[in-house]
This record gives sequence, C-alpha cells and structure tokens, in this order.
Amino acid sequence: MSGLTEPEAREFHSIFVTSFIVFTVIAIIAHFLVWQWRPWLPGPEGYRSSLLDGATSVLSMLT
Repeated sequence: MSGLTEPEAREFHSIFVTSFIVFTVIAIIAHFLVWQWRPWLPGPEGYRSSLLDGATSVLSMLT
C-alpha cells in the first residue's frame, strides 16, 4: 500500500519511533527547565521580576 517492503516499513517505523521518543524527552527537559526559571502559573504576588528587569540590570553594569 505504501510502496515499502516489509523490512523497509519496519526500519522506517523503528527510526520514526526512536526520533519521536528523543524529541519528546528533549521537550520534557526543556519544559522542566523553563518551569524552574519562571513558573507558568504565578503565585499570589505575581512574578517578582520580568525578563526586562534582568536585561536593564545587565546593561547598567556594562555602562
């Protein structure tokens, strides 16, 4: 139906599954790291600082 032989279809499937698992693991790690940096749901006080606050403090140190 797809034009692939049985061994080719199995090889393609194994490569696809492996690639999907690697992508999913990388995505989970990235989401965890972003969550540690800035939680998606802020607490009652909101976010304590913004990304621009950090950039302005770096710029003030450089000048």
